[in-house]
Amino acid sequence: MTTKIEKIQQTLNNANIILLVGETSRLSNDILSNEEINYIKAQNETNKTTAFAFNRLQYWVFVRIIKKEEQEYKSWENCRKAGDDLQKEANRLKLESLVLTGIGVSSKSLLSLAEGLALGNYQFIKYFKDVTEKANSLQKVLIFSDDIGQAEIDRQNILLDAVCRCRELVNEPVMQLNAVKLAENFATMGKEAGIKVEILNKRKIESLKMGGLLAVNKGSVDPPTFTVMEWKPGNAINEKPIVLVGKGVVYDTGGLNIKTGNNMETMKHDMAGAAMMASVIFAVARLNIPVYLVALMPATDNRLNGNAVASGDVIKMHNGLSVEVINTDAEGRLILADALSYAQKYSPQLVFNAATLTGSAQRAIGKFGVVAMHTKAAEAMEKLKESGNNTYERVAEFPFWDEYADQIKSDIADLKNIGSSEAGMITAGKFLEKFTDYPFIHLDIAGVAFAEKRDSYRNLGGTGFGVRLLIDFIESFAK
Repeated sequence: MTTKIEKIQQTLNNANIILLVGETSRLSNDILSNEEINYIKAQNETNKTTAFAFNRLQYWVFVRIIKKEEQEYKSWENCRKAGDDLQKEANRLKLESLVLTGIGVSSKSLLSLAEGLALGNYQFIKYFKDVTEKANSLQKVLIFSDDIGQAEIDRQNILLDAVCRCRELVNEPVMQLNAVKLAENFATMGKEAGIKVEILNKRKIESLKMGGLLAVNKGSVDPPTFTVMEWKPGNAINEKPIVLVGKGVVYDTGGLNIKTGNNMETMKHDMAGAAMMASVIFAVARLNIPVYLVALMPATDNRLNGNAVASGDVIKMHNGLSVEVINTDAEGRLILADALSYAQKYSPQLVFNAATLTGSAQRAIGKFGVVAMHTKAAEAMEKLKESGNNTYERVAEFPFWDEYADQIKSDIADLKNIGSSEAGMITAGKFLEKFTDYPFIHLDIAGVAFAEKRDSYRNLGGTGFGVRLLIDFIESFAK
């Protein structure tokens, strides 16, 4: 469910109002009484209180004072989090709509507050018996501001829809979303946004000799898919495409190296990289951004039966390299390697790879950002970090030294699919690098793609992390 944001030309009678305040000195009688203004100033000065709510019987007035940070992007994040707090309060009070306006704040701050409201209000409740009883009351966020035009509102709604599409896919159980159905969802998104979509079936995958994807799929009763989405507008500023590659393991048992304890409980989200990349190209096309993009999403589940790939097996990949399988739970890099090799046919300007790839990435920086590495893409990496700050989907660059590749040398094949227990997120990246010949940025989203506890406006379950990050990057690239 995506909460819609609308622009209004005047405040509505008896509307529930959120007043975002940059400086208390600028408070006026337009919305608040003198008594309320004096109370706000006194509480803010004495107790540092920043959140206020006034019950007007027929409607509510909420006031949020946003502290100006030295780094402006931190203020925007404070607005998003305030938005999430306000949607919880609105739903507690059974309010259906909120009017958002501001005093002494930027249009970006207002839009960030609306973003936090809408993303925090997202729910995945389709499987409850009584959906109506579970549904939030809040349905609309109305913005009253002369500084924000309709184009900005439209952009915000497309962005929110893309994030929520990603969340929906990640939250969907594998029983309803195997590799074939995932590809069908991508095709539906492509049709809606005017994107060319081709779904390669198992026979085509076999003809392309994608040994990694086929090996992981050997334990499954469902066939693999390989989805190609292409957005090539006539006014594209780049002749060579930016390629987005996303891991689409719709469920990961670990294969014969089966996951233990409760480590399998949330493995429906192991296709978050594919959902992220499909959602990015979906939004870029709907925004009509003049950038040539291709998205590649290999998909399968990683289960186990009598034919499942085993430790010690050697498989031949799409680019001809042989790989010794040491651990069947290091399956994501096998399907991604075929996709990265396939991407060479486009002679890409830049390739992004996103995957819930390693527990090492999650242990390294937790839920606070995405682990990133690059080869031949230093300038793009710096721009990506800027986009990470803009969206607060921050990027932590890790070293990508050649010595890490020594850990994936095999005695019987060109490579092995896993290194030592040290720096696992980097050795996984070095494995993928072997299948590239172009500027390449690897994003390990294992720590951020799925929240087992509610994380402010990122919510519970699929977070959609990375969608806003790459859209911001692509918008900057287009400029």
